[in-house]
Amino acid sequence: MSVETTEGDITNDVDELATELGEAITDLPAYQEFLEAKQAVEADEELQEEIREFEQIREEFMMARQSGTATNDDLRELQSAQQELHEKPKMSEYLQAQSEVELKLQELNEIISEPLEVDFGQKAGGCCED
Repeated sequence: MSVETTEGDITNDVDELATELGEAITDLPAYQEFLEAKQAVEADEELQEEIREFEQIREEFMMARQSGTATNDDLRELQSAQQELHEKPKMSEYLQAQSEVELKLQELNEIISEPLEVDFGQKAGGCCED
């Protein structure tokens, strides 16, 4: 007696493995640290106001750049505001935690991509690349 596997069975197995991988990633200490840092940033009203101010400066710079009126002083102001924001302890912790998660996801991407002979994460990203 032979047991045949169908395309549907294989698809279901792969879907189940993908779900398990996603759940396992959420259990990683690096991911948990990222979530905690993100929540700390989101809960800090003062920091949220500084983020809004930075976003306003960035938006004004982008508009000036698109219209051709951006100056080096405008760029320096944007860079200074970004540096100040990134130096805030909660924001710095968040950015570090985000970087750690991204590194782990890149490692997982490489593991998944190896047998596929394609950069799975890049192709699955849905963005056109030249």
